[in-house]
Formats: sequence, C-alpha cells, structure tokens
Amino acid sequence: MKSAYELAMERLAAKDGALKPLTDEQKRRMADLDTRLKAKIAEREIAVAKAEADARARGEYESALAHRELFRRERAGLEADCESAKERIRNEA
Repeated sequence: MKSAYELAMERLAAKDGALKPLTDEQKRRMADLDTRLKAKIAEREIAVAKAEADARARGEYESALAHRELFRRERAGLEADCESAKERIRNEA
C-alpha cells in the first residue's frame, strides 16, 4: 500500500516526468522501514498502555494523560524519522 506522500509524488511526476521508478531493492528497503516502524510503535504503545493503566489505578489521571501525550509525540517522531529515511532511499542514484 502506498503512502499519501508516494501517491502525491507520483501525480506530481506524471505532470513533469521527474520521478524515476523505484528499484526492487529500494522497495524492499522501504517495506523493511515500514515493518520496523510498526514494530516500534506497537512496542511503545504496549509500554505506554501499561504505564497509563498503572497511573489510572493509582488515581493519577494527569500522569496517565501525560503518558498518552508522550506516546503521541514519540509516534509522530518515529513516523517522521521513517519518512526521512524513505526520502533518502528515494533520492539515491
């Protein structure tokens, strides 16, 4: 499945013909990045869910919300890092 970014880049390239097709190796490496991203997000989500549940059990609702917000920021950072790595792969000669 292609990301919204990839679809937008394809549409842009169709207009000016600047986008070169990805090699099988590049596609494999990008798929590997997606797999690792999903694994890291799942790992962090499990840890945060436990910490959040523990905080709620102690009645520390602000702490529980802080754990959820921390996860949101970590997830955004992981996704941004993954997209940066994909962009480097796309730009390889």
